[in-house]
Amino acid sequence: MTATTSPPDHDARLRAGTAAYRRTVAAMVAVAVATFAQLWSVQPVLPAIADGFGSTASQAALTVSVATGGLAGFTLVWSGAADRFGRARVIAVSLALTTLLGCVTPLAGDLWALLALRALQGAALGGVPAAAVAYLSEEVHPADAARATGLYIAGNPLGGMGGRLLAGFAADLGGWQWGIAANTLLGLVCLVVFVLVLPRPRRAVEAAPPSGRPAEGARGDGPGGAKAPGGPGMGRRLAAALTTRGLPALYAQALLLMGAFMTVYNLLGFRLMGEPFGLSQSAASLLFLSYTAGMLGSAVAGHLSGRWGGYPVLIAATALMAAGLGGLLTTALAGLMAALLVLTFAFFCAHATASAWVGARAVTGRAQAMALYTLAYYLGSSLFGWCGGLVYDAVGWGGAVAFAAGLCAVAALVGLRLRRLPPAA
Repeated sequence: MTATTSPPDHDARLRAGTAAYRRTVAAMVAVAVATFAQLWSVQPVLPAIADGFGSTASQAALTVSVATGGLAGFTLVWSGAADRFGRARVIAVSLALTTLLGCVTPLAGDLWALLALRALQGAALGGVPAAAVAYLSEEVHPADAARATGLYIAGNPLGGMGGRLLAGFAADLGGWQWGIAANTLLGLVCLVVFVLVLPRPRRAVEAAPPSGRPAEGARGDGPGGAKAPGGPGMGRRLAAALTTRGLPALYAQALLLMGAFMTVYNLLGFRLMGEPFGLSQSAASLLFLSYTAGMLGSAVAGHLSGRWGGYPVLIAATALMAAGLGGLLTTALAGLMAALLVLTFAFFCAHATASAWVGARAVTGRAQAMALYTLAYYLGSSLFGWCGGLVYDAVGWGGAVAFAAGLCAVAALVGLRLRRLPPAA
C-alpha cells in the first residue's frame, strides 16, 4: 500500500510574532479603549450632571443605564451588518458614529436631550463588541486566537479606567461637558489608530470558481463580511448561535459573573465612604485604579487557556472571584483593596476566556453568538447590579457580598456543562 501524506498547511491566518499580528492586536486594543472610555465617561461626573440639570441622583444615573442598554439592544443589529458588510468596516463605522455623537452630547440643553444622545451613543457603540472578537477568531490562527482575544479584552478595563479618570480630571476644569469631550477626543484618536494600523483582512470569503459554484469552505459568516453564495441566512445563523452546544452556558457566565462584578463596583464607594473607612469622594473614586489588575487578567487568560484549556481557566477564575469576594468583608483598608485586585483580576480572566471560547465554538453565526454574549454581559450588569443594590439597602454590605458570591456559585454550576465539550465542527 502507498502511504498517504497530509496536505501542507496553507492556512494564511495571522500567527503570533508576526508584524501583521502585532498590528491587528494593537488596532483592536485601540477600539476597545475607545469603546469603554466613551461608554463609562459619564459615571464619574454624575454629581455634576445632577447639579447642572437640577435632577436627582437616580435620574442622572440613567445616562449610564441608557447607554449600556442601547449597546446591548443593538449588538444583534450590528452583527447582521458585520456579516453583510465586513467586520472591520462595521467597527470603523460604529466608532465614527459614536465619536460624532460624542461631539454633540456636551451641547445637550436638558437632561432628556442628554439621555437621548447617550442612548444613541450606546447603540452606535454596539458595533464593536458585536464584531471584534469574531474578527479575531477569523483572522488569527486558532493556536493564537485566544491570546489575541485576551489582549483585546485587556483594552476593556484600560478604556474603562482611563475614561473614568480622564472624565473626572477634565470635569474639575470645565464641568461634566469637558469630561465627555475629553473622552470623545480619546475615541477619535483611537479610531485613527485603528484605521491606520489594522492590516487588510486576509481571510476574505473565497471567490466562486469558474463553474459558478461556491468555493470550498466558503460560508455566510466569513470574515470578509459578504454573504457567500449558498451561505446560511440570518435566521439560521441566529439559531446556530442559540443552539450550538456550550454556547448557552458561556452566555450564562457573562450574565452571572458580570452581575457579581458590577454588584461590588456599584456599591464599593458607599462602603469606603461609610464606617469604618470614612474616605472622601475623591479618595474613594481611586478604586477604579484596580482595573489595572483586570488588564493583567485579560492578557494572561489567553496564554493560560492555550496551555490548559478553557474550562480549567474559567472554573479557577470563578473560584478566585469567590475568594476575592470573601476578602471584601474585611474592615482593614489594605486587605479590602487587595481583595478588590484579586476579584478584578479573576473576573477579567474569566471574561476573556469565555468570550474567546464563544468565538471558537461559533463556527456558524459567530457574529450573532458574540452579540448574544454581549447582550448577556450587559444584562447582567444592569439587572443583577440593580438587584445587588436592593440587597445592600435591605441587609448591608455583607448581604451584597453574599449575593455576588451566590452568582459566582451558580455560574460554576452552569459551567459544569462545559467540562467535556467536543471540539467545534
